[in-house]
Formats: sequence, structure tokens, C-alpha cells
Amino acid sequence: MNGMIKPELLLEVKNLNVSFFTGQGELHAVNGISYSVMKGEIMGLVGESGSGKSVEAYTIMGLLPISARINAGSIHFEGRDLLAFTKKEMEAFRGKEISMIFQNPMSYLDPVFTVERQIVETICAHDKTITKSSARALCIEMLQKVSIRDPIKVMKQYPFELSGGMCQRVMIAIALICKPKLLIADEPTTSLDVMIQAQIIQILKELQKQNNMAMIYITHNFGIVAEVCDRVSVIYGGYILERGVTEDIFYSAVHPYTKVLLNAIPYTDAKNEEPFSPSDKTPITPLHLPDGCVYHPNCSYCMDICRTSFPPVTAINANHSACCWLLTNDQTDIDER
Repeated sequence: MNGMIKPELLLEVKNLNVSFFTGQGELHAVNGISYSVMKGEIMGLVGESGSGKSVEAYTIMGLLPISARINAGSIHFEGRDLLAFTKKEMEAFRGKEISMIFQNPMSYLDPVFTVERQIVETICAHDKTITKSSARALCIEMLQKVSIRDPIKVMKQYPFELSGGMCQRVMIAIALICKPKLLIADEPTTSLDVMIQAQIIQILKELQKQNNMAMIYITHNFGIVAEVCDRVSVIYGGYILERGVTEDIFYSAVHPYTKVLLNAIPYTDAKNEEPFSPSDKTPITPLHLPDGCVYHPNCSYCMDICRTSFPPVTAINANHSACCWLLTNDQTDIDER
């Protein structure tokens, strides 16, 4: 025994496959992804727009539209199969044990109800015994925790009377008011200016530590990942191509796509580095995914096998793995080409 406490498994996603059926055909949004989230940790899910990040989150929350279909896979939260939940069970579960912060708060806050009513109704929906006055007191306390200076004034206002940063704070308050065990933050700072982004990230980090809450942080910004996340999964075309602890991904990335994302980060002190040059190739579409490795049409290291077969998972170390034919024993390492 080394005295180390083994982390407890909170969420486990296995071989999840989700499609949308459109007038143009079947859109393959999530293609057999698997990962786990431990209690109290922050896992980053990183990828470009259209990679399947948000679809995966909506699947966990039971918020997929009617046009979506879960073709395969399982989602277990503390051993419970979320995909087997009834609508009523999911409504009771959502918000209390798993909550979500959405990309655009103005789209999810109801414009005809005050901030107070929306937060108080969330509390009362999950605690039938609480009084309105107690719920209101919790509302004030939570608004203070998300750095709203005059919570009583803000409670009386409507979302359209607030700035984007204030609306995002209100969204965070609603998401955390019932003290969930897992928070899914879906690009919560995308529409905010840099100063407000930093404030929101700091608020999330502080509240996550205070509540020992696990978090899935969905983003395309590797700079935020470095500041916030313990582990990272890199997703492209609905597939996870590389995963590992944050330090391994930043300093020992092995997948060509991960390296492209990292190369896109601006460094003010960079010396003798090659300038970032975006790909001139057409991005893939989930309606027509390529055969073989999903990234091969844009990969500078593409080989014949990449065009016909999806690569297996290769372990780099105990906490770091990737899917790339360049990592198999009979292929040349990426950095040597």
C-alpha cells in the first residue's frame, strides 16, 4: 500500500454512437467514443466546431432532439444506466446530479421571467419541501458566489436587461444551485470578451474546488484546457483521437491533429518556431465521413493504410493513448518523419 487514495469513478461512457437523420441523409455525429470521469476531476473535451462535443454532452443530459438516434453504447453515472432512464426519472436527475452550462445563455434563459423566478423554480423543482423564502435566500447566496455584486437588484431583472457576462453568471448559478456531482460546461466563455472569460473561468474553478465537483469542460481553446483541466480527450469527426493527462497532451502530444491544434495557440515568447499555416483542404462533414482514419484527408503523414482502416488505440503510457497508424510498431514515429 502506498497510501494513495484511489479516485472513484463517477461517469463512464462506452462506445457511444449517435446519428441525426436529415433530408440529406444520416449525419454521424458521435462515433463510438469512450471515456470516464472521476469524482472531483476536470476533464477537457477538445475539438473544432462540428466535432461532436456538444452532441455527446446533450446525450448525457437526455436533451437530444427527436431527429437524433443513439445507435449503440452506454452511459453510466455512479453505476446507473442513464440511457435506461424514463423521461420522469431524467427530469428529476437532470439539474440535481448533473447540470450543464450552455454556450449562449441568452438562448436558454427565459426572457419573460425574472432571474429570481428562474433560480427559485430550479430549487423548488428538486426540493419539494423548501419554502419560497428559503429558496430566495439560497438564490441570493448563489448569486454572490458567482460574483454578482448586487444580487437583490439582479434577481428582479429579466435576462435581456443583463450583459452577456452577467447572463453567464446567472446560468452558472442555476446550474450549481442544487450542488450537482458533475457539471458539463459547454464552451461557457465563447461569446464573452477576454476579461470576462478570465473571471468566469476563475469562478468555475473556485466553485468546483469548494464542492469537490467533477466537470467536463468542452472547448476548442487549448489555452483554457491548460488552465482548467486535469485530463484531456481530443475529438475529431465524432472520434476521440488522443487522450491523456493535461501535461502529456501539451508537452508530449503524438497525434497529428492534436499537434495542429497546439500549433494554433499563439505564443508571445515563441522563438524559431514555424508559423501556423491553416490547412487548405476541405473540412470533413459528418454526412460523408471518409473511410479509414477520419483525419486522413487533412493529415500530412497520411499513408495507404490510413485511407482504408481506422487505427487501433495505442498506449503511450499508463495515462496517455492515441489512435494513429504512425504509433504502431511497424510504422515510423511522427517526430522522425
